[in-house]
Amino acid sequence: MVTDPISDFIIRLKNASAAKQQVVTSPYSKFVEAVAYVLKRAGYVGTVEVKGQIPTKTIEVSLLYPAGVGARIHGAERVSKPSRRVYLKATDIRVYRSGYGNTFLSTPKGVLTDGEAKKQKVGGEVLFKIW
Repeated sequence: MVTDPISDFIIRLKNASAAKQQVVTSPYSKFVEAVAYVLKRAGYVGTVEVKGQIPTKTIEVSLLYPAGVGARIHGAERVSKPSRRVYLKATDIRVYRSGYGNTFLSTPKGVLTDGEAKKQKVGGEVLFKIW
């Protein structure tokens, strides 16, 4: 059993990207599914599929490898952990890695990237940063 499913999911993505794997499989939860779809919208992953039935339900995510760039995901860092939650106001959201990375937030309007949250003027819990 995993105590932090989001941390487990993003580390699986980072490790699979470093190993040049095409598909990543992770245990399913609604929150992991929401994060996967936001990663897809941000252009970090390709397809997102939910497979299986309730006891062994999994989520399968395909990774993107643009020509000439290599892996799309170079690294990931979990910011808000179960032991320490980190929150940001909409006015405190800043560009990450000069625009080459994104910060993902859990907001009242769902899971959003830093740009989407700033545009909608909503803050929330900082989940992770990815580049």
